[in-house]
Amino acid sequence: MSFPSQRVAIIGVGIMGSAIARRLLECGHAVCVFDLDAAKIAALTQQGAQGAASAAVAAASADFVITSLNSAAVVERALFGDAGVAAAVPADPRRLLIDMSSIDPVSTRRLAQQLRERTGMAFVDAPLSGGAPKALLGQLTVMAGGSEDDVARARAVMDSLCANYTRMGESGAGQTTKLVNQLLCAIGFQAVAEAVRLAEAGGVDASKLHTALAGGRADSQILREFGPKMAARDFTPTGRIDNMLKDLEAVQAFAQGERLPLPLAGAVSELHRAFVAAGLGAEDTAAMMRQFNGYARD
Repeated sequence: MSFPSQRVAIIGVGIMGSAIARRLLECGHAVCVFDLDAAKIAALTQQGAQGAASAAVAAASADFVITSLNSAAVVERALFGDAGVAAAVPADPRRLLIDMSSIDPVSTRRLAQQLRERTGMAFVDAPLSGGAPKALLGQLTVMAGGSEDDVARARAVMDSLCANYTRMGESGAGQTTKLVNQLLCAIGFQAVAEAVRLAEAGGVDASKLHTALAGGRADSQILREFGPKMAARDFTPTGRIDNMLKDLEAVQAFAQGERLPLPLAGAVSELHRAFVAAGLGAEDTAAMMRQFNGYARD
């Protein structure tokens, strides 16, 4: 499928940002990238992207600016720090900022208002589910927050990346929905890890679980994707454990503010804190299997 070419700047090209950039390049968009790691920029320029010396330089040549960063504080620096997006020249209120990071809803609403006041730019929060593999296929699930017009305008880029793109409400609604997604995923990852280990302990070939359970109530995308990965102890990076902990802590902070009892959220949050404390924060989600051998890396 072909898409009308857009000028897109991507700020932050780690695992997710680089996959987004590669997909947009494959779809024929003009992509300019910026990251604090020059090697990440170089890898994408070899694939046809243009590199930029700052977020401001990248944004200046773009109609759409995508941020894919690790925290609200990093997004804020990318937008309003020295040579940030807000410093792009010329200042063009027709530019649209699409934040595909996973950050908390309160910070999202604050940053969106601040960006509009300083530059006139609109802000769509567009956190994703599906990880780098789905980004490369253009099959992401994205839950969006922002005005109806702005969320619709973002489709010029999102249609290249998404199989499911849904407006959930005004600014921050996308990030709230992402917290729901992350809670369900975190519980699912732990459930699959325990199921794989239970199967192994019983002498069952755990790599066949997703096939044996297909179509039943226990079937899920997480089981299909991570069951074989965990059974094979395949820790190829698709998503970091410490990023999931960040999201789970945002879930807990929101729940505490609303006085919501979420016991499973508390349990999986503590499990992820244990993984990070054991030095597994930078590893793939499948490395949760290390909990069954004392977190050893052998």
